[in-house]
Amino acid sequence: MVAFHVVIPARHASTRLPGKPLLPIAGKPMVVRVAEQAAQSGAQQIWIATDHHAIAGVVHEHGFKACLTKDTHASGTDRIAEVVEQQGWTDETIVVNVQGDEPLMPPALVRAVAEHLHAHPECAIATACHAIHDEAALRNPNIVKTVLDKHGNALYFSRAPIPYPRDAFAAQQPLPQDMPVLRHIGIYAYRVSFLRAYGRLAPAAIEQFEALEQLRALYHGYKIGVFVAEEAPPSGVDTEQDLQVARQIFEKRTNGGTTK
Repeated sequence: MVAFHVVIPARHASTRLPGKPLLPIAGKPMVVRVAEQAAQSGAQQIWIATDHHAIAGVVHEHGFKACLTKDTHASGTDRIAEVVEQQGWTDETIVVNVQGDEPLMPPALVRAVAEHLHAHPECAIATACHAIHDEAALRNPNIVKTVLDKHGNALYFSRAPIPYPRDAFAAQQPLPQDMPVLRHIGIYAYRVSFLRAYGRLAPAAIEQFEALEQLRALYHGYKIGVFVAEEAPPSGVDTEQDLQVARQIFEKRTNGGTTK
């Protein structure tokens, strides 16, 4: 078993769902549901990184650990880096970032990105993706795509169609069946040495234009290994509709249903 920790960034502020980490899902706050999923991954420690005392309080009430962090962090990565410093973890430690609005994130995927990073010492980060096969998804700017090199490391991430099927699009034909279109899954494993360096990295223009934080690492020469999952994980909770779907799934689990 690869040794790793999970840190769950959980901000109280949310434009569409205020107080999102505290919203109830089958009798427990969402952030607790996320922590329970992550705890099934085999992680040595689970920490919730939050800037809000109410979130820290409910986390402690349900038996998990919380770190109170600054409320000025620009990203979840910055928040995780503060936890790393508070805990004094060594540079070789692997930390997996599980978003605080992902109560359905499969524990196996959490473990898989940690194992992928452990198996690829040349990489500072590992993430995940899965294949997509339809043109609508390829063209959708809300779906982040990635392309890989021959070693399975990320060459680039984009909201634009990559790779761009020039001939198929010009002829208005379906995507070639063997075209490697990969949808990025927003889960990351980091080496602590990278998290300590991250705050000193200047933002990159490509990161700002694409609104994709991981491009800063690529711009500065860090390798990102990519685990290719067989299927997409369940969606996170971004809207009221997403929240209702998550509640239905957990209610079925609570009542002895077979929904995964």
